[in-house]
Amino acid sequence: MCGIFGVAVPEGSGWTALDLERAVSELFRLSESRGKEAAGLALQSRDRIHVLKAPFRASRLLAARPYRALWREALGEGPLSSPVAVVGHARLVTDGASESSENNHPVVKDGVVLVHNGIVVNHEDLWRRHPSLTRRFDVDTEVLASLLGLFLAEGLSPPAAAGRVFPEVEGTASIAAFFTGADGLLLATNNGSLHRARAFGRAVVFASERPILEGLSRLRPFRRGSCLEELRQLPPGTGCWIDPLSCEVREFRLGDTQGDPPRAARREVRLVAVGGRARVPAAVRCAPAAAPAWRDAGSTGQVYCARCVLPETYPFVDFDREGVCRYCRDYRPYVPEGVEELHRLADRVRSRDGRADSIVAISGGRDSSYMLHHVKKVLGLHPIAYTYDWGMVTDLARRNIARLCGKLGVEHVLVSADIPAKRENIRKNVLAWLRSPDLGLVPLFMAGDKMLWYHANRLRKEYGVGTVFFGINELENEDFKVGFSGIPTEKQPVHRFFGLPLFKAARLAAYYARGFLANPTYLNASLPDTAFAFWCYFLMSHDYYRNFFAYVRWDEEEITRTLREEYRWEFASDTTTSWRIGDGTAALYNYIYWTVAGVTEHHALRSNQVREGMLGRERALALVESEARPRYESIREYCDLIGVDVRRLVQVVESIPKRRPERAGRS
Repeated sequence: MCGIFGVAVPEGSGWTALDLERAVSELFRLSESRGKEAAGLALQSRDRIHVLKAPFRASRLLAARPYRALWREALGEGPLSSPVAVVGHARLVTDGASESSENNHPVVKDGVVLVHNGIVVNHEDLWRRHPSLTRRFDVDTEVLASLLGLFLAEGLSPPAAAGRVFPEVEGTASIAAFFTGADGLLLATNNGSLHRARAFGRAVVFASERPILEGLSRLRPFRRGSCLEELRQLPPGTGCWIDPLSCEVREFRLGDTQGDPPRAARREVRLVAVGGRARVPAAVRCAPAAAPAWRDAGSTGQVYCARCVLPETYPFVDFDREGVCRYCRDYRPYVPEGVEELHRLADRVRSRDGRADSIVAISGGRDSSYMLHHVKKVLGLHPIAYTYDWGMVTDLARRNIARLCGKLGVEHVLVSADIPAKRENIRKNVLAWLRSPDLGLVPLFMAGDKMLWYHANRLRKEYGVGTVFFGINELENEDFKVGFSGIPTEKQPVHRFFGLPLFKAARLAAYYARGFLANPTYLNASLPDTAFAFWCYFLMSHDYYRNFFAYVRWDEEEITRTLREEYRWEFASDTTTSWRIGDGTAALYNYIYWTVAGVTEHHALRSNQVREGMLGRERALALVESEARPRYESIREYCDLIGVDVRRLVQVVESIPKRRPERAGRS
């Protein structure tokens, strides 16, 4: 999930300390796209490993005095007089708070200095499986360092120790590590999210993504001639050992214990942590809050369509004399293009040499997870998994992504927004909305995620890949969100996902503009982000992607069965549905729509399933009765993330005049 990178410069390379510092700083800047919540690096010199880490983004660390001081202290100035290797980390927090320096990378433990990209989803099991290990931190990466240290103490070389560690890991792990007792640099990956190259013939550079390495060519002195050679990906299930004196690279399969042991070394670690706070003891950590006093209880009293489960409060709905809604009356069944056509597409794009031939957008939700499984295992393509993390991708979703990519051996490219800034933008818009609630402006809470389309198109060009798969369920429908803005929804609520006719886009923009003028607190720092999101979703061309479910008929039972049985996929504990559990915002907006208007996304989805003959109406009613219930703990977590008082939010939502019959039994 994070960005790792590094440079190894051999003896007699001709590099200067300034050359190396510039290269590392550029790799830091380029890798920041994968994580902006913490940053750190480790520099291995002849007799010491210097470690520096901070609980803020890399670009800020580069300007910090301790960063500049580290280079002068470790290397001085002028030509490098001895071999040097550096590894760095741009962190997206998935486990272990970044405010505690021990959780940030490089992780220093048991003679190992390690950076890690990915998520070890079974780290709790690994600690129980190895009771001799002592856990000190909260971050999942700690168990990798401890296991490496354990096997090194048994006499194994670092490559052999890595071969013992990785078979026990569930999830994704791409690592780079130094060792206080062994002379060299270890790289290893179980999903291929590592790329390496030669720089000026002898030095070795590596990074989580190929374009990050290619970005070095824009940096002087790397512009001189051909700076990068032998650019290649480390295949899943492999590693390499880099000798510091010669930068000779020995590749190996994880599990291979053959080969000469590396030279022994005696190095001390000098650790500097910038900012942060002391670790909070486990005994005083906050426990999950008890169930709130504002739980929903009682029946809805809604009037539903006699054929589907759309309620009377669905925007622009009407019923005929038999009680059938306009959407059922005008519905045309969806006919996929067929799996045969999908296989023909795969045959056209499949690479013959194992290089990446497609990009699969994965959010950590069920549909995109199943799509990645199908593209890799059924179609036999060589995809890159891509995630845009805007700060509301849940930890559960991140763990599920790690499960899929780790088991399938798929490289994962993550584009991370400036998450603190994104969450601040969300907070401002939520607070503005609370001052003057308007169902038509609720989509502002989700504006920050629309850039995934822009970055998908950008990555397609960077990687030279023509096919980008998105797993958009053809039965999903969000027209009702636009409907609350007073813009009529289509009679056929399916088969269209992006854009609006120009006149409707203009009406929607005008509606937002009136809302902003009526409530000037919307005119805040989030406005450029919102405008760009509007362009990405409604105006940008989306003709570059392929929708997986336009070929394969969506089958909820098949999807959940496959994910549960083959990947031990994790489901949410606060809802009966597996839909939208990877999106931290869904619990809030569905709560608002349900409380005020008696409508949720689940009503739209289940209604389309009824029309398609996938569900009986009674079963659909039972499902939406369960799925529409507010996910209180998820709402609380969302408010904690963005810094909004959950009780104030609930009080405002509950006080909004209802468009639905009052519910009985409210506490």
